[in-house]
Amino acid sequence: MSRIFNTSTKMKRTFTLFIATILVCITGYTYGQKRAATNGYRTAVGLRLDLGDGGTGVGPNVKHFFNANSAIDGALLFYDGGISLEADYEYNQPIAGAAGLNWYVGVGPELLFPEHGDTGFAIRPNVGLEFTPPTVPLNFGFDWRPRFLLTPDSDTNAGRFGLSIRYAF
Repeated sequence: MSRIFNTSTKMKRTFTLFIATILVCITGYTYGQKRAATNGYRTAVGLRLDLGDGGTGVGPNVKHFFNANSAIDGALLFYDGGISLEADYEYNQPIAGAAGLNWYVGVGPELLFPEHGDTGFAIRPNVGLEFTPPTVPLNFGFDWRPRFLLTPDSDTNAGRFGLSIRYAF
């Protein structure tokens, strides 16, 4: 599964509809919620780019804080030839003296749905930095996201990175 996915036009249209639906639902649900003290927001919705060794994926990304340090970060990514669904638990901490800058570490499962072949299951640890400007409702993230594929074959891909840009509220 080294070259995992190819993007099709149908998947791009599905992605556009999916992201629009997610944005409307999340915005309506969390409108008016107070920003968490350490990270500057409660929920952020946007796009993630998963790149590095192997295919490049893009798709909707949602991060939601349950308390000041604990968040769930989920993404539906479209690759060349398939789809990936992932959800990570992340522990977040601010960096002292740098307003809006946090570090985080997390781990979670990933399901890989190739157009042809068996569904895959992987574990995705991550470690990264996130910046939320104090006066702008945007959130930027960069992380290292190695993939440990467990099924249908076992494989490790340490050269994977994520870039996220999200609307934070």
